[in-house]
Amino acid sequence: MAGPQKDAIDTVRLRVAPGGFATIGDPTVSVVGVALVVGAKEIALDGRTIAEVAQDLGVTPRPLGDVYTDATTLGPDDTLTVDTLAATKFAEAWRIGDEALAAFAPEEERVLWPEHFDVAIALDEVTYGVSPGDSSIGVPYAYVSPFSKDDLDDEFWNQSFGSATPLADIGDPAAVAAYFMRGRALTGQR
Repeated sequence: MAGPQKDAIDTVRLRVAPGGFATIGDPTVSVVGVALVVGAKEIALDGRTIAEVAQDLGVTPRPLGDVYTDATTLGPDDTLTVDTLAATKFAEAWRIGDEALAAFAPEEERVLWPEHFDVAIALDEVTYGVSPGDSSIGVPYAYVSPFSKDDLDDEFWNQSFGSATPLADIGDPAAVAAYFMRGRALTGQR
């Protein structure tokens, strides 16, 4: 999705959408659960190659190694495996993150980044976001990551990149927004 969009409108930015995520422009596509959705058409993802899905969509798959270093190593002939429970868990993490970020900084553009699949904003040289989990933290989590890591001596800063806390420990979007507010106050921002 991000590759063909990059060719069409020169951005890889995605957005949170009900039940999953979507492009922000052409081609207008979303992933809802385990299907790619284009208008009223649903294209199954699980058990199909990237080339097959791209053909159904009418686009050419494009790797993003020239855009960022955290690009996937999957190629057009690789078969996709999509887990329904994981897709639901990811969509819920993104929903919570999107709502929390909208409450915390409504004027800022919320972006779902395809290289990490986190929904985030950058505000006053601090990144605030929610990740569905990664190799460091295997569960969905909220995070605050200042560009500069100097003077982070409060116990809030529990990761090398700043602060993270599992979503299961803080719950709903309002609590996540409060977590972002605490991080902002600790970075000296108001």
